[in-house]
Amino acid sequence: MTVNITLPDCSYDIHINRLKTIQLNAKVVVVTNPTISALHLDYLLLKIEAKEVSVVTIPDGEQYKTMDTILTILDHCFTQKLNRKSVLIAFGGGVIGDMTGFAASIYQRGIDFIQIPTTLLSQVDASVGGKTGINNKFGKNLIGAFHQPIAVFIDPYFLSTLPKREFGAGVAEIIKMAVCFNNDFFVWLENNRLDSVENTAIAIQKSVQTKAWVVGQDEKEQGIRAALNYGHTFGHVIENETQYETYLHGEAVGIGMVMANNLAVKVGLMKQEEAIRIKNLLDSYDIPTTYGIKDVEDFYNHFFLDKKSLDDKIKFIVPVGIGDCKITDEISKNDVIEILKGFQK
Repeated sequence: MTVNITLPDCSYDIHINRLKTIQLNAKVVVVTNPTISALHLDYLLLKIEAKEVSVVTIPDGEQYKTMDTILTILDHCFTQKLNRKSVLIAFGGGVIGDMTGFAASIYQRGIDFIQIPTTLLSQVDASVGGKTGINNKFGKNLIGAFHQPIAVFIDPYFLSTLPKREFGAGVAEIIKMAVCFNNDFFVWLENNRLDSVENTAIAIQKSVQTKAWVVGQDEKEQGIRAALNYGHTFGHVIENETQYETYLHGEAVGIGMVMANNLAVKVGLMKQEEAIRIKNLLDSYDIPTTYGIKDVEDFYNHFFLDKKSLDDKIKFIVPVGIGDCKITDEISKNDVIEILKGFQK
């Protein structure tokens, strides 16, 4: 199937099926990592028809989502003499997609790129919507740009080699979509395990349609799109504290969702039973839902480095039951601190 995103300045398709031949009348650079290269690069190269195709392989892992890695990609582009009509292809998970998109956004002031996501998390979320960027010592994705791909190709074939933890990290993002926007989808997830190709394809389709609908209304995250950061405000602090080495992104988001749910219960936006249902669904896929905070005040202060914070106020995305959510900067520090203390070592 094909899902379209229409934005004020561009429109592109998200193709969900087995990868077909991609024809590009341009020089192409494929950006990937050693893991994906060993498993699937030969398969991809057979599907690309272009003037020239070269490959740049960058290290695998969130800790390499840095400006040094961006420079590696750009050096390759200059060496290959790419011009403004050239195309980058992001071939990997969310880290590859974010960095390839960012490199494309700044190479000669911006060239086209294509997303070919290979993890469940990147297929249902990270590859769609044009958010690109890198991390630094202050936090996650604080350096970046909105740069939309010209196409996204989601091939479920790539999930056949995905480790269980990586699959679970993607499920966390699927659950996030359902909690924020679609109660019926959440109930479907409670009753349908994603242990078959058919059910996984349905979940990918529903998630992509939801993400496309949200991005179509709010490309630059000035309103409703911020709701997709449910679980991320807390999760990004966890990733930063653990130096991106302990948890996969989706795992940190899963913990962050539980923290956000507890906050929602605290301020009267969610019933305890609903929070338990979400935690049970996360637990059923072995997604982490607990974390030991060392210093509650330090954890709280990290929120101010989040992109969603403004001046002395922190924006939290909290669910309103299951199927709706609220973006608010009116939650008191005392309420947040009390929730964080519940996760203190």
